[in-house]
Amino acid sequence: MAETVTSSDTTRTTGHLLASLDPLLREWLPRQRWFAGKGRPVTGFTPVAVTELLPPDGRVGLYHLLLRVHQPSTLGAETHPGDCYQLLIGVREALPPRLAPALIGHVEDGPLAGRTVYEALYDPRPAEVLLEALRTRARIGGLRFERDPHQEIREGLVARLMTAEQSNSSVVYGDTFILKLLRRVAPGVNPDLEIPLALAREGCPRVPAPTAWLHAELDEESYVLAVLQPFVSGASDGWELALRELAKGEDFAAEARGLGRATAEVHTALARALPTVTLGHVQLQSLADGMTERLAAAVQAVPSLRPYEGGLRSAYAALASLATEGRTWTAQRIHGDLHLGQCLRSPSGEWSLIDFEGEPARPAAERRMPQPPVRDIAGMLRSFDYAAHSVTPPAPDWARVCRAAYCSGYAEVAGRDPRTDPVLLRAYETDKAVYETVYEARHRPDWLPVPLSAIRRLAA
Repeated sequence: MAETVTSSDTTRTTGHLLASLDPLLREWLPRQRWFAGKGRPVTGFTPVAVTELLPPDGRVGLYHLLLRVHQPSTLGAETHPGDCYQLLIGVREALPPRLAPALIGHVEDGPLAGRTVYEALYDPRPAEVLLEALRTRARIGGLRFERDPHQEIREGLVARLMTAEQSNSSVVYGDTFILKLLRRVAPGVNPDLEIPLALAREGCPRVPAPTAWLHAELDEESYVLAVLQPFVSGASDGWELALRELAKGEDFAAEARGLGRATAEVHTALARALPTVTLGHVQLQSLADGMTERLAAAVQAVPSLRPYEGGLRSAYAALASLATEGRTWTAQRIHGDLHLGQCLRSPSGEWSLIDFEGEPARPAAERRMPQPPVRDIAGMLRSFDYAAHSVTPPAPDWARVCRAAYCSGYAEVAGRDPRTDPVLLRAYETDKAVYETVYEARHRPDWLPVPLSAIRRLAA
């Protein structure tokens, strides 16, 4: 491995490198599923850090890039400083056929002239470089590879990229570990590392404990870049499992109850591990006001919501009324984006919760704020509804049974059934359904009837 040394020559080399990659990345980045700026052209890049992990004069070269991506804002002005993305760029003379899907392009000038650059995570060799750096706790430029000294990382684990990605990328190493590489990064604490570490200290078995992690220390700011955790071999994704059972006409109540218990175990451990706060009148009024404002904006964006606006507003008014009467709730750290796709069931039948990043579009500070646990519960209830409407004909009774079983399982561990707090639960479920309605109207209009069916129920 090579480390980039700060010097005027290196600065010039880095500038020439990025200038030669610029036209290729402008075309390639917007096509990636994890790129958040779709629909707007990329107008330029500002380097945050460029680190050489494998020298390009060998058979395979590897660069680690942190780049701020400049795009016009929705108002037509240039964004500044721009979202920061993490890229791993492989360098070869030519790509073998197996790496054809990874192609970024052919470099015409600069220090890599005549070479081919590609998404390095498709290639086992560069991906294995990352694992070895984590195993040895390497320091390369501003990159810091850390690991839990009590967990072993064996050498020689073969890497493979998981292609079903959304906002990040994941690499599996020999069915032993999975590395989640964050794509859109920001300085500060990242809950996707913070919360699993806190749960590991509490001995909570429902979340795989981090084995290692990568962060960068740059200009007195820290960026969490990747987290390595044990891979749950043979596990079933909760969403895919639910759809399989639906397709077979099988009951999912036992699984939903087990998932409710797992959720409560995680919430209970988080309440012990991290600070909790009490939400009083001011905080609850602000919460209800925020929900009301989001509804008003949603009605403007999706006219289909207009007939239900009054009924939906009543959910938030009821919450504000309880706040005025002096009702309080406890808020704590939660998952923040809980749904069936964020859950894994092992072959032994145990459930695990994964992906604690929260909603990626929200600011990191907001994602780390304490919230009532019922927000997670509302997200899962909506997920059961989505699954039930993913089959033809829809299966609303299946969703009702799953929702009830999930809440019952939660109550078995937490000692309190979420349904005994109907005002707060309805407010959060309404807020989630309103968000879903706007999302589907913009991105998947064929799915719009799914949240609208919940809107009708919640507005009644």
